[in-house]
Amino acid sequence: MDFASSLITSLRNVKKIVVLTGAGISAESGLATFRDAQTGLWSKFKPEELATAEAFRRNPKLVQEW
Repeated sequence: MDFASSLITSLRNVKKIVVLTGAGISAESGLATFRDAQTGLWSKFKPEELATAEAFRRNPKLVQEW
């Protein structure tokens, strides 16, 4: 059995599957990436200000969305 056939057979017998991809898939889908200079999540907020317990206490919604 070749690889493709073996993979298909294996996938038919699973209940859940996880696929890990890189940032490129997000960008192609129109989602904000972390590093883009104009629209990236890191450009809008300073990580050192939001990645703290105090920031979460002040504004949990913002920290969770970030």
